[in-house]
Amino acid sequence: MNGLLQSIQENVVFLLEFLAVICALFLVAYGAEKWAKKVSGDSERVLSTRKIAVIGVFSAISAVLMLFEFPVPFAPPFYKIDFSELPALIGTFAYGPVAGVMIELCKIVLKLLMKGTTTAFVGDLANFAIGCSFLLPASIIYLLKKTRKNAVVGCVSGTLVMTVIGTAFNAVYLLPKFAELYGMPLDAIIGMGTAINPGITGVSSFVIMAVAPLNLLKGASVSVVTLLVYKKLSPILKDSEPLKGRQKKKDRMSVSG
Repeated sequence: MNGLLQSIQENVVFLLEFLAVICALFLVAYGAEKWAKKVSGDSERVLSTRKIAVIGVFSAISAVLMLFEFPVPFAPPFYKIDFSELPALIGTFAYGPVAGVMIELCKIVLKLLMKGTTTAFVGDLANFAIGCSFLLPASIIYLLKKTRKNAVVGCVSGTLVMTVIGTAFNAVYLLPKFAELYGMPLDAIIGMGTAINPGITGVSSFVIMAVAPLNLLKGASVSVVTLLVYKKLSPILKDSEPLKGRQKKKDRMSVSG
């Protein structure tokens, strides 16, 4: 905890930028969800007591999964893959974009409390912002029409958007910021990539050959697992339809009685 507080004190400006990104993504998620619900005719509330409770559970699961990181052979060791987006995507499909952003945010907060930061918060911002860039397109497309086809289209779109945004965000902001806060020359970071892949000679080739494949791998793996398990979990996560069915059955019984 002391280490986390020290990191906060040393990176106040960056954390303010982090908060601005969080607020912006919440506004985007809320506006997109309201629009998608209006288009699809869905009158369900953006948040409810049940949603908040499940969001808390999924956030905890995501935070634990975030602790298990795996290196990839095509990127430097500070780039690792985790599967914390899996509960987040399931929760987003069930409850909408706002729920997805909340799960991502709570996941990061819990991870920081459990483990602190080893990247001066740069990796945490990257995980949050790039994770949201995956969840938002996927959930908005699925919310417009909740079919398996739309779920597949949403997952593919989310993976592609995450790859493009993640690649550009690393090149323009995250890598330079990481070098600045860590006091490590950007050329030294690029050199770590060159040692793994001689084709990496600059920032552009670094993000294309290391960051883009990482995001594609993560998006594809999370999407496949979600598509396999979501249908089985959906009745548990959203019991409104079973309740409606039971109510109709009860009404028919009352009429016949």
